[in-house]
Amino acid sequence: MPRIEIKTQVNADIKIVFDLSRSIDLHKISTAQTYEEAIAGKTTGLIRLNESVTWRARHFGVYQNLTSKVTAFNSPFYFVDEMTKGAFKGFRHEHHFIKTNEGTLMTDIFVYESPFGLLGQLFDKIILKKYMTQLLTKRNQVVKEFAETGRWKEVLSS
Repeated sequence: MPRIEIKTQVNADIKIVFDLSRSIDLHKISTAQTYEEAIAGKTTGLIRLNESVTWRARHFGVYQNLTSKVTAFNSPFYFVDEMTKGAFKGFRHEHHFIKTNEGTLMTDIFVYESPFGLLGQLFDKIILKKYMTQLLTKRNQVVKEFAETGRWKEVLSS
């Protein structure tokens, strides 16, 4: 199964970075290019343990629905969301947060399995792993931007 690990240093308080990372509203902003919309479950605010969200988004020119659930949660250090329905055969997305002298080190570990056997594995190698890495990196840059500039108040104070 493909594994993506992304480390992002954010010069902001760990609690702010943790909350931005689980914000449905910030997720919508960070994935504007795929027209993501929360259509069921938790559709706004901060997602918590045992809550789920269903996203509708356009990837590779096709609209898809994907439901994920928060299965582990230790504020402000760690949470995990896992797919319960969607295009993947499965995925697990771990979000780790460590307080540093500069602020917060945010680490994403995304492990997934594509459907369609060997064809899916080939698609992973040629296209999907790079696509998912770019999507997660973009999301992390938006978290970083909002946390470091004070824009976090736009999504966390409402």
